[in-house]
Amino acid sequence: MNAAVGETPPLRVGFIGLGSQGGPMARRIIDAGYPVTLWARRPATLEPFAGTAAKVAGSAAELAAASDLVCLCVVNDDDVEEVVTGEHGVLAGLREGGVIAVHSTVHPGTCRRLADRAAAVGVRLIDAPVSGGGPAAAEGRLLVMAGGEPETVALCRPVFATYGDPVVYLGPLGSGQLTKLLNNLLFTAHLATAASTLALAQALGIDPSRLAGVLSHGSASSYALDRIADAGGTLDRIAFFAAPLLQKDVRLIAGLAAAADAPPGAVLNAADAALALMNHPR
Repeated sequence: MNAAVGETPPLRVGFIGLGSQGGPMARRIIDAGYPVTLWARRPATLEPFAGTAAKVAGSAAELAAASDLVCLCVVNDDDVEEVVTGEHGVLAGLREGGVIAVHSTVHPGTCRRLADRAAAVGVRLIDAPVSGGGPAAAEGRLLVMAGGEPETVALCRPVFATYGDPVVYLGPLGSGQLTKLLNNLLFTAHLATAASTLALAQALGIDPSRLAGVLSHGSASSYALDRIADAGGTLDRIAFFAAPLLQKDVRLIAGLAAAADAPPGAVLNAADAALALMNHPR
């Protein structure tokens, strides 16, 4: 992506967190022609990018020094904190005016605290968690939920649009994280209701797989139901890879609701039931 004469050059993008979802996101940015720099704590995750135009940095700070926008897609709050504020972290290298976009699903307070640290050195931070998984990222159809200063989100939107559709602006910093946590809370609750419905069908003599096929075409259809059906009709396979992350997110939103004295109602009860079925109680 080369700027024409008189045009603003494209953002230089740094990307950290090249896992099953972050890897395809970074690939979409590279394929769109943005100048991209990568860094990873595990060198093996860089191997798929060996034949691309992306550069590789020796540290998060080195990556940040070569970037205008640094996108983070690491696992949890501690990872985000370490990558941003560590001795050789992003804030040690990002120039004044630079932007950090937190694609990880973390506590909104983590983003606000890091935004304050970033502001002290003239850096902006927004939260932009995503939903959809690796296949959606590879196809450019992730849901991106952004919170922060509108002007900063607008600056980042063309980059987000390489892997996200839609890219939704939700309000002040932390709004994206709250929205993602509510999404995951409801998804977890749907897992419980769908799994228990299929189990009830079995007890009543109805083939669960056939019931799932019927329900997927009716008013009871849901993404959770389809995932359970694809996984053989139970939560066992889903629990193997998703339960720890869903447990983390349900804990986060339950804590936020309690702190705000906001009764979560039936959705939290159903989510707790799903976590119990997956042997990861909140």
